[in-house]
Amino acid sequence: MDNTPISLLILNGKSADNAPLREAVMAQREKGQDLQVRVTWEKGDAVRYVDEAVQLGAATVIAGGGDGTINEVAAALAQVAQEKRPALGILPLGTANDFATSTSIPEEMDKALALALLGKTTAIDIVRVNDDHYFINMATGGFGTRITTETPERLKAALGGVSYLIHGLMRMDTLKPDRCEIRGEGFQWQGDALVIGIGNGRQAGGGQQLCPDALINDGLLDLRIYTGEELLPALFTTLTHPEDSPNIVDGSSAWFEITAPHDITFNLDGEPLTGQAFRIDVMPHALMCRLPPDCELLK
Repeated sequence: MDNTPISLLILNGKSADNAPLREAVMAQREKGQDLQVRVTWEKGDAVRYVDEAVQLGAATVIAGGGDGTINEVAAALAQVAQEKRPALGILPLGTANDFATSTSIPEEMDKALALALLGKTTAIDIVRVNDDHYFINMATGGFGTRITTETPERLKAALGGVSYLIHGLMRMDTLKPDRCEIRGEGFQWQGDALVIGIGNGRQAGGGQQLCPDALINDGLLDLRIYTGEELLPALFTTLTHPEDSPNIVDGSSAWFEITAPHDITFNLDGEPLTGQAFRIDVMPHALMCRLPPDCELLK
């Protein structure tokens, strides 16, 4: 085992009693893998554990949890010097698992762990927001953000991804568009946005394909804006026949700047960020990630 590279699994505390995962970890150790497990308790733990992984000379850091856990681990890795940066592996253990689902990572714990430890590494992009925030999958603003940040944990646990839609329909009376201006390379738009999706990946909110053509290794962000004052007609047209909707504006750029006359909130893979000005930049090929060979998000 002396020559076996160390791998560190950073596990969201909510999943610490996952029996199939425990069995998968034991099975990999029996095969000779030097796999160490750390469990998060509070915000900031993932950063500490990534630092520990670097000190240990770990070849791989595995994020075990939902999109928020993956984002926290990926963001910490992005801040490690390139020559010392471990590869990222992913175990989908959250409610929505949008990034893991869209990258075709297996749901079965034994297969997902084998991929995270032994899969081929591929360089992928990560996205920096206002210098010190990051996302690996998607930033969402407007209607979708208020739903995902307000949806009760118990509803998420009971219903999974559909809970976001149910909670959103319950809150229809409070929803209103956000007035903002968005600029990018060869792109400028100003108006009222019901939903803003800025995608490195394709889906958010438990399976909603906001940026259906996004790729995670092309050095670009895909932008989709759902516009309009009339929420229900715009929403149902875009959900049922997006190709026919007059309420969709699409764009693509390596960066976007968003300004608003009032506070708006973006959800960065589960982490809310509120302000009136946002600068969003791709960090191309910043992370090495172990992904399946059939991953549709790679060009």
